[in-house]
Amino acid sequence: MTETVQESPRQTRPRRRITSLEILCVLLVLAIVGQGWLADLLDVKAIQTGATIFVAVCVQALPFLVIGVLISGAIAAFVSADRLRKLLPKRAALAVPVAGVAGVALPNCECAAVPVTRRLIQQQVPASVAVTFLLAAPAVNPIVLVATAVAFPGEPRMVLARFLGSFATAVVMGWVWARFGRMEWFAERALRRLPDQHDDRDRWGVFFETARQDLVDAGGFLVVGGLTAALLNVVVPPSWTDALGEQVLLGVVVMAVLAVVLALCSEADAFVVASLSTMPLLPKLVFLVVGPAIDVKLFALQAGTLGRRFALRFAPMTFAVAVLCAVVVGVVVLPS
Repeated sequence: MTETVQESPRQTRPRRRITSLEILCVLLVLAIVGQGWLADLLDVKAIQTGATIFVAVCVQALPFLVIGVLISGAIAAFVSADRLRKLLPKRAALAVPVAGVAGVALPNCECAAVPVTRRLIQQQVPASVAVTFLLAAPAVNPIVLVATAVAFPGEPRMVLARFLGSFATAVVMGWVWARFGRMEWFAERALRRLPDQHDDRDRWGVFFETARQDLVDAGGFLVVGGLTAALLNVVVPPSWTDALGEQVLLGVVVMAVLAVVLALCSEADAFVVASLSTMPLLPKLVFLVVGPAIDVKLFALQAGTLGRRFALRFAPMTFAVAVLCAVVVGVVVLPS
């Protein structure tokens, strides 16, 4: 006679997984406790510079990332897919510019826009609209435009040029996705539809759980992107930018690449590029348009949140469109 053995609840309970965010918190605590020992161990100028840049990138991006995941949680819990679809024109050609204008109203940095974009896709918003918001929100919001005006006093056309170049990049990429994009490029987790919520307690539960999960997912990849940006900042010699003052075409190419590798926050990049006094305005504009659209930090976030297949296709196309839009707008708007 075969006896059936029932497993106890303790045996069937799933084990809790340690997340990258918890590991980061533990490392930060250890770094604070042992900062004196670490200062002696890392008494190398390049390492100290890289560590400073890593901390700066993470500190700049983390508050806006938290804002982004809170917005993401609110969309998941309180905004139904039907309501979102009713707010948008049915034709993608019209819905894409509307999404670009929506970016003006939401002061998100590029890191915060990534989890919000995933939530929009899960709410069955057209992917072309979601990627337009992904590119518009960090580049054309009032905080970025005011920071640009402060960084470039006496150059109002620089603010206008940044707005037009970034807005054009977002809209063009939205239209390109509407024509050539494929939903199978997204990771399965980015397409998983959220269940409809009817009870207020369920909605708040979805809000907190969604925000927590998005912060865990995006926070780990933010760390990876910050480490990459710190390494590249140390490797790239500062003297390279000093030799580009008289070579506008080469300056455009170099500043576009630097925008990708330096991975500055869109709220602070204008002050950095404005400090390059010998650089013409056109390469500076390219830097300001390309940076919020795609950099190493953003690529890591997009790969982890939306899927590697999406990021590998979206990043190079975005880079090319951003450079082209910045150059065209700069030639028309900026003084020669």
